[in-house]
Amino acid sequence: MKIKSVFNSVSKALLLAGCMSAGAFAQDGPTENDYYKIVKVPIPEGIVLEVGGLVTLPNGDIAVSTRRGDVYIIENPTSTKPVYRKFASGLHEILGLAYKDGSLYCAQRGELTKLVDKNGDGKAERYETVYAWPISGHYHEYSFGPKIGPDGAFYVTGNVGFGNSDWWAGKSLVPWRGWTMRITEDGNMQPYAAGMRSPCGIGMLNGEFFYGDNQGDWMGSGFITNVEKGDFLGHPASLQWASRPESPVKMRADMIFSKVDPRDDPKVKPEYVKNEPMTTIYEMAHKTYPNMNIKSPAVWLPHGVLGVSTSEIIADETSGAFGPFAGQLFVGDQGMSKIARVFLEKVNGQYQGASFDFRSGFRSGVLRMSWGTDKGMYVGGTNRGWGSVGKEDFGLERLVYTGKTPFEMKAVRAMPDGFEIEFTAPVDKKTAEDVNNYDVSSYTYKYHPVYGSPIVDRKDNAVRGAKTSEDGLKVRIVVDGLREGYIHDIKPEGIKSAKDGLTLLHGSAYYTLNSIPTGPKANITLVTPKTRAQRERVDAGAAANTPDNQMKEAAPSTEGMKGSAKPKAGAKTAAVSSIISDKEAMALLSKHTCLACHKVNERAVGPAYSEVAKRKYTNAQLEALIAEPKPENWPDFATPMAPMSHVPKKDIQKIAAWINNLNKK
Repeated sequence: MKIKSVFNSVSKALLLAGCMSAGAFAQDGPTENDYYKIVKVPIPEGIVLEVGGLVTLPNGDIAVSTRRGDVYIIENPTSTKPVYRKFASGLHEILGLAYKDGSLYCAQRGELTKLVDKNGDGKAERYETVYAWPISGHYHEYSFGPKIGPDGAFYVTGNVGFGNSDWWAGKSLVPWRGWTMRITEDGNMQPYAAGMRSPCGIGMLNGEFFYGDNQGDWMGSGFITNVEKGDFLGHPASLQWASRPESPVKMRADMIFSKVDPRDDPKVKPEYVKNEPMTTIYEMAHKTYPNMNIKSPAVWLPHGVLGVSTSEIIADETSGAFGPFAGQLFVGDQGMSKIARVFLEKVNGQYQGASFDFRSGFRSGVLRMSWGTDKGMYVGGTNRGWGSVGKEDFGLERLVYTGKTPFEMKAVRAMPDGFEIEFTAPVDKKTAEDVNNYDVSSYTYKYHPVYGSPIVDRKDNAVRGAKTSEDGLKVRIVVDGLREGYIHDIKPEGIKSAKDGLTLLHGSAYYTLNSIPTGPKANITLVTPKTRAQRERVDAGAAANTPDNQMKEAAPSTEGMKGSAKPKAGAKTAAVSSIISDKEAMALLSKHTCLACHKVNERAVGPAYSEVAKRKYTNAQLEALIAEPKPENWPDFATPMAPMSHVPKKDIQKIAAWINNLNKK
């Protein structure tokens, strides 16, 4: 699905942002596990179940394909002793599986294959090629799918390869790499859409094909969006085949490169330039080339927060049997071993909506998901070669709803002058109508050939009014400065439930505002919120800038740091006394969705906190490195850490002091 650097992106995305494993310390209050339990499905010894495809069969059995080329039928999968039956073998890296009219279909690396059990003995005797596409032999040319459309056609996506000397640049080395292909039962293939980079995340939702990608060159962060025939999704490598007569795509690479320098020197890896002129994929789609079918994301999944490597997309079709999110989407993430939740709506003909954290803690990298007949969710994982937060090489699990309703933002809807937040339980009116209990900001990502993008053009959006519905389930907020094409990070930080006084299980909604709706504005008395302190940014200084220096046990000098000063007498004692406890650290880190990537005393996806503490940064340097990272400090991790300047300064200060104090324990 991705090269090693994509896996490592999570290592630095939350490297110093205070992430730790959920089991490091005890935590007060409800947790994800109180509402959704992860149950391991036993796998017999000797079976390497690196899940690449997963589908539930009509009789309740599940079919699982593996990256090693096997297909298993698992009978009684909810029991303590499920029965595994090998259905097919000898295939080439199966990364998708579908069931249709009594047969299984899978995407091998170079073809769509139909697996047929002709004599009813429970094994496939016939492997039929439905359609074969070109491959160059490059290791990164993964193929995903199929998903079956309402007309019975199959949709398959192809990963790009990479250059030889310019290993960082996605390449479409043979036709239809970076494309979606629509394939009929009789083997007719039509190129459908282009511009994909690593399109592992696919789904058929209410008859519409959706796809997700992850951060990489030309891809600022992970996202999902609907895909229509002729769409261009952003990565230009595939466009070298767009001029073919069978192509429905109008966009051309030279049109992109006339606006964005491709920096295609094979000897020079493109790096981020902070103050260069910029554009976004939204601007390209809506302003620069509005008639060329460029499709910007329906919903962004902020990198390092909701994932780093987007995988399966499924809709909750359980009619409430899986909890309060019926009809919403669940999106897997391989690198962070987690699942995000997405509320989707259509405004002025465009898909947009909010993404939320949902469930972390899976044993391996989440690649495929499927609903069981018992309304639980099967989750298949793998991490070989890709890495993941979940440390097991592979796994099959069930996510089971306990029947308890978490206190969450159920949905966020765009309004002409702000947003309507719907909750899963009535809110406390006093806290909900206090505008100072909301923190809203907006930002976007650059569209450029550099690997990923930091958050750019971030601004605070004042909440000027808040009104609760009579039943307490909805709050209408009036927000200044809404911006189309931007992610709006909505944090109802002080809101509590009316019944139990609970805080939100997950405190952030990330709403991608593609179109501001028309209609009446809220009839709310507007007020001026308290002024929030500007989040100061401090340069960590040149002394904290080189790997060699970081490995020294002596504390780096603060010379050259902006705003640095010699500590006052007694400062050390005061600092020690103000260190938060491990329990308080756990609660704070949970608030900022940082529980996936790091442990205290052992290397996980990123380095251990104890190793960070050994670098002997000053607190001020560590605070600065959290807000504005210096990737060269950790050369073992290939992908730059995303800036964490959106974390409030007071919390960054507590995290930094806590990390440094680990060196004294």
